[in-house]
Amino acid sequence: MASTPSTPASPSPASDGVAELSYEQARDELIRVVNELEQGSSTLEQSLALWERGEALARRCEEWLIGAKARLDAARSAQLPDATKG
Repeated sequence: MASTPSTPASPSPASDGVAELSYEQARDELIRVVNELEQGSSTLEQSLALWERGEALARRCEEWLIGAKARLDAARSAQLPDATKG
């Protein structure tokens, strides 16, 4: 009977350090991960680890973009005249 890899109980190493990355750092590393996956020279296990890392990086980029949008929305709403005042 073949053994299967066990699922770790702790957070995946794929997300190690991702929360501390700037948008640009996460984006650049995500590009590197995608390029490496597209080459197709990794083993299945390496590909899975890269994919997991890429997912974590993509989530980090999305967090940054959501935060940036919220800041822009707040700045725009602060510039609009209050329509309730006559």
